[in-house]
Amino acid sequence: MSDPERVRRWRLVLGADCDKEGMALDAQADREIDAALEALYGRRSNSGGSSGTRQGNLGASAPNVARWLGDIRRYFPSSVVRVLQKDAIERLKLTQMLLEPELLEAIVPDVHLATTLISLKDAMPTETRATARMVVAQVVRELQQRLAHALRQAISGSLNRASRTRRPRLAEMDWTRTIRANLRHYQPAYRTIVPETRIGYGKHRRALHDVILCVDQSGSMASSVVYAGVFGAVMASLPALSTHFVAFDTAVVDLTESLTDPIDLLFGVQLGGGTDIHRALRYCQRLIQRPTQTLLVLISDLYEGGNINQMLHCAAELVELGVQMVALLALSDDGAPSYNSAVASHLAGLGVPSFACTPDQFPALMAAALSRRDLGEWAAAEGIVTSRASG
Repeated sequence: MSDPERVRRWRLVLGADCDKEGMALDAQADREIDAALEALYGRRSNSGGSSGTRQGNLGASAPNVARWLGDIRRYFPSSVVRVLQKDAIERLKLTQMLLEPELLEAIVPDVHLATTLISLKDAMPTETRATARMVVAQVVRELQQRLAHALRQAISGSLNRASRTRRPRLAEMDWTRTIRANLRHYQPAYRTIVPETRIGYGKHRRALHDVILCVDQSGSMASSVVYAGVFGAVMASLPALSTHFVAFDTAVVDLTESLTDPIDLLFGVQLGGGTDIHRALRYCQRLIQRPTQTLLVLISDLYEGGNINQMLHCAAELVELGVQMVALLALSDDGAPSYNSAVASHLAGLGVPSFACTPDQFPALMAAALSRRDLGEWAAAEGIVTSRASG
């Protein structure tokens, strides 16, 4: 990197106080970038001998903010724009301004923005709510494009191996695998294949596995709720799975019927509030009809607001019934989560592994779980640290 370019970058980082040191910006575009950063992070004041703090000011009007959003989209890549937007909402208390439809239309959608909008839905006027749904819908579409195919492939591959038969009915034929297995029997004269070996799905007409996503909708789990909603909708579209989606705080709401529309599902959750994991597990227990074919995924940081002993007792009952259970401390890209390590270690002692999982790892996790692999070994192979049993 040349010296002028290095000086330019340091000037943009440090702010206008460096102008007197001969680091003033010459290009108009650089001055506009500096103004956009200044509006959010402000100038560093050294008055009074203090090192000072940055105090941004975008102004109190939606037009000012909308103009600023346009500026940062012009000069920064999308990944940086999302960081700047998040900082603006948190540092400058712009939450209320997200109720302006014209402002929402100027924002680059991402998971954190989606969670903010979902949490504000009850405060939104009707016209803003419609715009908010469009923003959340765009986030969901992007996540589905990124994650849905991998999840379908992982789950289908896992279940198909378990259900394959050599004497399938016509409706149960796996044509791709059958053709591949019989290529050596191709008849050039007839331009066809003689299928001596037929491969199909013996249990294709009935769900092979029941999956319950039990999702903590307290504020700390907001990003995980969005990802869980997207994954739940994908799994609900697979005939081989029977999928339930249960959201909880101090109350429990069954959103299974909304799985056909993940936007409706996400706007049906109530981000924030307390946590009663015991009540949620008891509700899930009532949904279980085939314990040994049921996978219960508890997505929670395990900070129980109810009775911890009753919650652990319920988890022990589920394991004793033969339910496969896993606790995801987070389902997001937000880094290492804060969680109740004591509860996690108790669950580990019951045979319930607890670990954080990124959205990109989730398809492989589901494949491993549905294949009844040891999830502790799977996590170790993935480089994921699991909680260990206490004592």
